[in-house]
Amino acid sequence: MTALALDLERVPSHVACVMDGNGRWAQSRGLPRTEGHRAGEQALFDVVDGALDIGVEWLTVYAFSTENWRRPAGEVRFLLEFNEELLLRRRDDLHERGVRIRFVGRRDRRVPKRLLGLMDDAIDLTKHNDRMTLTIAFNYGGRAEIVDAVRAVVNSGISAERITERTIACRLYDPEMPEPDLMIRTSGEFRTSNFLLWELAYSELYFTDTAWPDFRRGDLYEAIRVYQERERRFGRVSPNGAGPAIASNGDA
Repeated sequence: MTALALDLERVPSHVACVMDGNGRWAQSRGLPRTEGHRAGEQALFDVVDGALDIGVEWLTVYAFSTENWRRPAGEVRFLLEFNEELLLRRRDDLHERGVRIRFVGRRDRRVPKRLLGLMDDAIDLTKHNDRMTLTIAFNYGGRAEIVDAVRAVVNSGISAERITERTIACRLYDPEMPEPDLMIRTSGEFRTSNFLLWELAYSELYFTDTAWPDFRRGDLYEAIRVYQERERRFGRVSPNGAGPAIASNGDA
């Protein structure tokens, strides 16, 4: 599918992706799971270019979760080293394209200092770019983010009576990041898997059987085409009269 099939006036501002299926893609081809992660790099940067071409302003990808530490030690070590290599290979290229790089997730002792340094270098190099923000969720968990935000509220001394949704939201890992309009998950899984739990409250969800290494900009455009066919009501009554007279919980 090409961008010509889309209404470029209604492109989602923020697209989030759970890049799932790398390991299974590799195993189905008789390859080590790590080769699936290598193949996923090409998919990621084709999606980045496709998003840039149609004016997506924010792209957030789930690169390494707080649960991924439970994977075999060899695969975890590969992923840490691979992300270091990825930053070194792609940082300048993204900078030239006008992409601002950011990270969300816990910066704890499990993340190597060298990798944290490369993350900081990428953030600093690209901080003034404004064509698109690429946020990489690394050592990230949605529940951990909410716990960390609540801890920050408690440590600030705010009384319980004064706590609002905004009190929590402004203490998330990146308060500037808008809530995703569209979340895409690949590889036939129908879960959010602890990704952006707070931020996805009213996002449109799109699931595809395509494994991430096979995902390309045409697949992104198909997801956006489906998104553009949906009506986002945010709990309100549909302007065309459809839906209940009074919305109850959620986007009814």
